[in-house]
Amino acid sequence: PSYQKFPCLKSLSLSFVSISELDLCLLLAACPRLETLSMVSPEIALSDSQASMEISSSSLKEFSVESFGLDKFVLEADLLEHLHLKDCTFEIFELIGKGTLKVLKLDDVSVIHLDIGENADNLEFVDISNFTIMWPKFYHMISKASKLRRLRLWGVVFEDDDEVVDLETISVCFPQLSHLSLSYDLRDGVLNYGLQGLSLLVNVAVLELGWTSINDLFATWVAGLLERCPNLKKLIIYGFVSEVKIHEECQILAKFTEFIIELGRKYMHVKIEFEYE
Repeated sequence: PSYQKFPCLKSLSLSFVSISELDLCLLLAACPRLETLSMVSPEIALSDSQASMEISSSSLKEFSVESFGLDKFVLEADLLEHLHLKDCTFEIFELIGKGTLKVLKLDDVSVIHLDIGENADNLEFVDISNFTIMWPKFYHMISKASKLRRLRLWGVVFEDDDEVVDLETISVCFPQLSHLSLSYDLRDGVLNYGLQGLSLLVNVAVLELGWTSINDLFATWVAGLLERCPNLKKLIIYGFVSEVKIHEECQILAKFTEFIIELGRKYMHVKIEFEYE
């Protein structure tokens, strides 16, 4: 089809649509002021047999895609500030831009090679959940984000069992961090978020911590994190409580409740909230 120009269109949402790669590119070219593009479960007919796609926009600032998969996806967007991938599978995802990216969200994404190039320098918010990563490689990608204010690593699985994300690294590389969210994972006696080092997270005002399987070490971990955040204002605890609880689980929860009460007395300036499911 031949597309009309949409000179004033700034936001476009494509949900459960069937479109060819060529027509999608033509559509984007017809929207010279497009700033937001959202795609949910799109069915895109590719122009080649390599299961790869490339789209570009000189005006795009926000891009999100959900329930989609390709061998290779290349997005060229010089002004992109917000990138959100959800429930997607890619062998390669590549972002070509000019370093304007501020928000990176990956939720339930499988990707072998994630390349955002030199776009990490201005990142302010990184939200990674239900994602398998090689921490050294991912850390190298975002390590230049000295302006990072919010970091969320939730339900993250590390490819190597002995990989550890230490607070020393986080505090040194992200000095402006004000909101930190970590979920507790203890596998084979190894805690993936260690308390090594002495550096403080002086600007962290909000701390979100959660568990999927609680044990006695969770309380120790929480206490250690609080000591590293001297200017903390709010602590939010997220937990999963099974419907059928054995006696040992009840004891652990009781001890943890007592521990939190004592912690509240010690850190009276910190507001403590709970979110259980």
